[in-house]
Amino acid sequence: MSAWEVVEIAPITMHRTNRLANMYVMSPFVWRDGDRFHLLVRAVPRRDDEPRLKMAEIWHGISDDGLHFAMESAPTLFPGPDLVDLDGCEDPTVHIDGATLRVWYTGYNEQQKTGRLMLARGPAVAKLAKAGVAIDSSPDFTNPKEATVVAVGSGGWRMYFEYAANGASLIGQVSADDLDGPWANVAQSPITPRPGKWDCWHLSAGPIIGEGAARPTMFYNGATQDAAWRIGWATFDESLTELAERCEEPLVCPQEPPSAGSTDIAFAASAVERDGTVLLYYSQSDQDLRCATIRRG
Repeated sequence: MSAWEVVEIAPITMHRTNRLANMYVMSPFVWRDGDRFHLLVRAVPRRDDEPRLKMAEIWHGISDDGLHFAMESAPTLFPGPDLVDLDGCEDPTVHIDGATLRVWYTGYNEQQKTGRLMLARGPAVAKLAKAGVAIDSSPDFTNPKEATVVAVGSGGWRMYFEYAANGASLIGQVSADDLDGPWANVAQSPITPRPGKWDCWHLSAGPIIGEGAARPTMFYNGATQDAAWRIGWATFDESLTELAERCEEPLVCPQEPPSAGSTDIAFAASAVERDGTVLLYYSQSDQDLRCATIRRG
């Protein structure tokens, strides 16, 4: 088995002003553009007893080294005015195709208790325009979120995402000829829960590296029934329909035991390939951001 190993783990720091300085941050999506790193992050107010007012926003930052980000003074994507994302914009995923930057994110409606995968696009982060629902909540895929989008070697696009089913989170997959959709249902993701293991109950899609290669790898999120989330890896065949390899043990766990009131979670959001290694960006305990440098063992 071509196992992966962690070389080092470093915290992600952000220079934050205005409201962002007092918000929880999670779901760090990082990508490179030339010599600079860009970050989109989900931010949530720290204290509020009214769920309707704990609206998540998506903020943007820039870094020279991928670890220390200067954040902008206002959110990039803000809830509303449409009902589909009236109460939250969450969990961004970025894909750049030519001159178009696309951001898939979760739009949340508190009254409906419903999440949907939404799309925003534009020539740059500062010029994004909301483009509506990409994947709606349905009996097949309830509350879809946490998208991963990748090119299929034979043509077209594949989207993986988390959805709710029978008290668990699972990975769904859809395909499209165009990045703007429509996205059509395909067979169940080959990454499924494994009884008796660390990923026996919950699953969520994570970033894929090696897009277009013979063996693309997803760094996915898995958990037990009590939601102790960890990060693992799975390697697909070229068609992204079957698994070639899958880890037996998690690759990344929380570095410290959870403190009182915090969650026992390490949750991958994005990955950047650099100089033969992979920078894996993840949330810890739904409030701390980390970058794990990993390589094949």
